[in-house]
Amino acid sequence: MIVKQLRRISLTQWIIISMFIGAAIGGIFPEFSQNLKVISNVFLRLIKLIIVPILFSTLTVGIAGHSNDLKAMGRLAVRSLIYFEIVTTLALIIGLVAVNITQPGVGVILPPSSTTNIIPAKVLTWQETIEHVFPKSFIESAANNDVLQVVVFTILFSIALTQISGKPKETILNFCEGLAETMFKFTGIVMKFAPFGIGAAMACTVGHSGWSILINLGKLVGTLYGALIIFFLFVFFPIIKIAKIPIKKFFNAVKEPALIAFSTTSSDAALPKAIENMTAFGIPRRIVSFVLPAGYSFNLDGSTLYLAVASIFVAQAAGVHLSIGTQILMMLTLMLTTKGIAAVPRASLVILSGTLISFGLPLEGVAVILGVDELMDMARTSTNLIGNCLASAVIDKWEQR
Repeated sequence: MIVKQLRRISLTQWIIISMFIGAAIGGIFPEFSQNLKVISNVFLRLIKLIIVPILFSTLTVGIAGHSNDLKAMGRLAVRSLIYFEIVTTLALIIGLVAVNITQPGVGVILPPSSTTNIIPAKVLTWQETIEHVFPKSFIESAANNDVLQVVVFTILFSIALTQISGKPKETILNFCEGLAETMFKFTGIVMKFAPFGIGAAMACTVGHSGWSILINLGKLVGTLYGALIIFFLFVFFPIIKIAKIPIKKFFNAVKEPALIAFSTTSSDAALPKAIENMTAFGIPRRIVSFVLPAGYSFNLDGSTLYLAVASIFVAQAAGVHLSIGTQILMMLTLMLTTKGIAAVPRASLVILSGTLISFGLPLEGVAVILGVDELMDMARTSTNLIGNCLASAVIDKWEQR
């Protein structure tokens, strides 16, 4: 009977439970908690293992696999992509400003890293920064988990792939699709270990830093929700007004799918209802069927804002000062790496980990964040859903001109 009840507990609930257990162990047994670090280190190694194959496969399929659709849709595709990039850029800016104002990571003392010898990123000249973006060896970039270089190679590779046809293209796309599907399952397996890794990381962090770390995590969650409220008020609401979208009717259309996304933390679960409701809202099926799926690859407003907040939080916790130029480069990296991975379980965690590695920041910060990630995941997933529904309405208005 007890076993059956335990099986009914979802992974999300196990993660939350492990967070509290880990915090209690760290607070009550601070010295013992440091012995649990090996468990969190194993989890972090597995996360690092996911980054390159999942980015390469999903971006290749996302760009080259939809090239025919983009050509066929023509003007619709161009307008959609322009809109997506403007809105996600605004999301990154708001997240970046918010986390620099509240500074939730200041005062956090992360345990010393033992998973990898991370060399703090040196200050590069603008010429060196540009040179560093372009890889001299894909294998070297992959081995170093240099996300931006991997993305640049993958984009160029995908563009080249769009220029060939027939069996060669199908073979590579089929391989990448198979690799992507396999990595989705691989990520799911790794995430089953998440409660142990998160609990151990929380115990180790609380044991090392004390109960005050929980205050910082509360500030992190508050910063995200506050930034999202600002994003709604100063980005979504003006867009609705400018596009002359009936706000009450739109709210009624997105209310149900947004609640599904919020409660399940799954964009996929809410997508069918979102398509149905936006079609009933009056948007042509051809626009809804293109903009919503494309938006889940290119218009992740909530996720990009979250990543801006989370990445700077880790830098603050690690005591690493990032110049404005470095922060902008980090945001550019996040803007590129969030494309095409919406279907990946814990996609934001994978992207955040890769970006931190690229900028010489410790992965211990990720494990700490994951302890409250469920609270933030609900908000960012529902924001992604609302943002894509709004995008379909805006593009419809734009097409009517």
